[in-house]
Amino acid sequence: LIGAVVGAALLYANRGPVVQAPEVAEVQKSELARFAVGPLASLQTPAVLEPAPDHVFKDRQNRDVRFAHFRGKVVVVNLWAMWCAPCRTEMPTIARLAQSYVGRDDLVVLPVNVDATPDAVADARSFIAVHEPLPLYSDMKVQLPFEFPGKGAMPRTIFLDREGRIRAVFAGEADWASPQARALIDALLAEDGQTPPA
Repeated sequence: LIGAVVGAALLYANRGPVVQAPEVAEVQKSELARFAVGPLASLQTPAVLEPAPDHVFKDRQNRDVRFAHFRGKVVVVNLWAMWCAPCRTEMPTIARLAQSYVGRDDLVVLPVNVDATPDAVADARSFIAVHEPLPLYSDMKVQLPFEFPGKGAMPRTIFLDREGRIRAVFAGEADWASPQARALIDALLAEDGQTPPA
């Protein structure tokens, strides 16, 4: 009887390997991850670099524009809409960011409005006019928010390098005139266009 009890106890103790929850694969980040601090703590910095989408959007004169037109420049893309209160709240900081780089021909701050009606775009035109030196670009097809990482999130700010590749993405409102934002942009401007370290 004692032997049966001991045997049963050993069998219970050694009933098989402990099942552990599978480990979540860590998302690989680029060396730009060092800028994901302070107001940019949730900045995404993918190690695998993808090109910006080839989707056509419009400039103030209703001419077709593609991100490829800005090759050779660092581009700060901000997707925004008039119905998006955080988009409007952060716009003055985007204007201050653009103002701080006036005179540099290798940086473009590119707010793209994604309102879908002519009336809303007219409101956006009036709104952006008081945030110099920002230009007005628009995507009335509302496709760009779904072409970039973070699909659908608004506002969203995307950083493209000189080769037109997506280097960092931030979803939500931020202070784009902050030292952290300037440091990120300065790092991209300092690159020579070669493949950056991972």
